Amino acid sequence: MTTRLLARPATAPDTEASRLTALATEGSTTVPPYRVGAPDIQCRYPVIIGENQVIGRAYRWHRDWLVLTTEGERNLRRPPKGTPGTEMAAAHLAQQYAAGQIGSVPLHQVLADSPAPLCGPVPLLHPRMPVNDRNTESAETAFGGLAAHHWRAVLTGFPGSDNHWYLSCELCPWEGPKFWSHLRGRNGQPPSPRRHKGGCIGEDEVRRLIPAYQ
Repeated sequence: MTTRLLARPATAPDTEASRLTALATEGSTTVPPYRVGAPDIQCRYPVIIGENQVIGRAYRWHRDWLVLTTEGERNLRRPPKGTPGTEMAAAHLAQQYAAGQIGSVPLHQVLADSPAPLCGPVPLLHPRMPVNDRNTESAETAFGGLAAHHWRAVLTGFPGSDNHWYLSCELCPWEGPKFWSHLRGRNGQPPSPRRHKGGCIGEDEVRRLIPAYQ
């Protein structure tokens, strides 16, 4: 499943981060063209140069953006207002690569190292989430909402309301990162019946199949 996502042309499900970035110059260092690929099952966006060489992966955690490279993990903090986190992270990685600070890894190796989706239930909480009463209660509420609206977590447990959570739609083949805060609805109303990019099976059919809309 993960291989299929990353091996296709770089198109992130719900962002514009996959668009090609033009050749740029940072001081006297030439920054190579790069692109942001589709997120993997861990909600990490690969930043790719040349013939499928991954110079790092970027992911969001509590509004900060972090990058994982050959030199380890680094927190880039929050992007400037109006700048998508993927763009900030990709530009940073390209500059670091151009300066010789990080290396690259073939995409096929990144794919081979990606975890497989779990066949059964996933843990209640994401590994980064502390185990406490508040988080446990929120996780139980979130999983109840996923079940009611036909979503399935495929690898990790509840990551918090505003962190990417890799989910599979049970009404169609779509899968990708979503925010629980976008799926729980607002002011007592159910979430958008559009569900995800592509429109799922159509809003009318979604309303027919899910009791919360009736």
